[in-house]
Amino acid sequence: MIRAVDNWLNRITMYRLVLYVLIALLGVAFVLSYARLLNFDPVALLFSVGFLIAVCGTTNWIFAKAFGATTNSESGWISALILALIITPPQSAHDIWFLFWAGVLAMASKYIIAIGRKHLFNPVGFAVALTYVLANQSASWWVGCAPMLLWVLIGSVLVVRKLRRFDLALSFLGMALATSLVLSVFSGDNPLAALQNIVLYSPLIFFAAVILTEPLTTPPTQPLRVVYGMLVGCLFSPQVHFGPVYVTPELALLAGNVFSYLVSPKVALGLRLKRKTKLAPDVYDFIFARPPQMAFAPGQYMEWTLGHADPDSRGNRRYFTLASSPTEPELRVGVKFYKASSSFKKAMLAMNDKTEIVANQLAGDFVLPDDKNQKLVFIAGGIGVTPFRSMISYMLDTYERRPIVLFYANKTVDEILYRDVFDRAQRELGTEVVYTLTNARNLPASWQGRVGRLSPKLIQAVVPDYLDCMFYISGPNAMVYSFKGVLRDLGIKSSRIKTDFFPGFT
Repeated sequence: MIRAVDNWLNRITMYRLVLYVLIALLGVAFVLSYARLLNFDPVALLFSVGFLIAVCGTTNWIFAKAFGATTNSESGWISALILALIITPPQSAHDIWFLFWAGVLAMASKYIIAIGRKHLFNPVGFAVALTYVLANQSASWWVGCAPMLLWVLIGSVLVVRKLRRFDLALSFLGMALATSLVLSVFSGDNPLAALQNIVLYSPLIFFAAVILTEPLTTPPTQPLRVVYGMLVGCLFSPQVHFGPVYVTPELALLAGNVFSYLVSPKVALGLRLKRKTKLAPDVYDFIFARPPQMAFAPGQYMEWTLGHADPDSRGNRRYFTLASSPTEPELRVGVKFYKASSSFKKAMLAMNDKTEIVANQLAGDFVLPDDKNQKLVFIAGGIGVTPFRSMISYMLDTYERRPIVLFYANKTVDEILYRDVFDRAQRELGTEVVYTLTNARNLPASWQGRVGRLSPKLIQAVVPDYLDCMFYISGPNAMVYSFKGVLRDLGIKSSRIKTDFFPGFT
């Protein structure tokens, strides 16, 4: 069952999943309101959703045109649906004005409250906080109620699993519950009642999965995400106040956004293609000039946004791991194309030097460890070798020797990527590289590598001290999932297994 869910999650983009979850929650809310289990008119809910979609979509389009930015329709829809889930459906003309300004401010904040194309605050959090200050109207966060809890929980698990952000969600939830418990004890309230209230009658779960995990305002690495989650969780508790001012969920979020911005790379780059190189029958290297101020660690990834006409259901954003080293003057990403490629991939293949693509959200923990003596085993399949190209190129340029074994599996010899880099690392750094081909047919006579799938026996034969190694796995999701199980069966601790964040190869 879990495997089937993972396969489904891997076939859709992160933003599309969030959109589906929000639509499903609003559908449940419509049924519950019709059954009078929620205290508002279902027709008012439908009006709220339609009105916010129109306002957010129109405002997003206007600001994108004014700032010369790439329009992302999914972003407007997601913000509109979140606002519909946290602002009570209107009962008067005054309430409609509240909806209007919340939608306008949410979209405007992405363009106005931004530094170097990187917006500072979560758009929804900023909008409802500002409407409270300026118009004395606040979000009710009605989605956080007992009748909605089960459905919110199901959707939240799907989102967090897709994003692989259990570290962030759990650190937030743990700190929010702990803070509420401690404050209730000190104030003489019933601790169990306080915990019941925060779980059943606050947006705790929805906030953790849908609001807090918004990618562009989240720190780039796991340790910082844990601190971020704990900070927001501490402020989220309903009992937290500073004098007469009680901290609302949106204010807790904005405080966390400031922390995230201070500790995150300030990078959002408008890039133009220098050249593209065909590496294999269906793989291309896309090479861009690297801005001099940009710094990153080998193995990290970025979100890439490419505006194009008539984007399909997979949208106009993707995550790609950087194949280039921080020591190189160019940014390089390796991209695999399929016969039924998405509209994004088709537009990317048609790029020229006049096409702009926006790269931002530099992040990732799939990087070299601080201990240079730690033996590493890299396991790559197909295009998943890109982070290893980044790491090994960095080591070559800095003359840094590390004990590394790279296992690299492909179907045919034509699909082996970046072999020049890995062969050079064998000669100059002593890196052990094990190539294996899974298709035994029509092998070239000169082939001297392995034949067959990567197996536990092969790992044990090449790396007899495997229990002392750190393992890095990157490739198609099915391969990564399978090899994590293989390594655990070999007795490798989960703490010694790292996987690349690769949300789909579509």
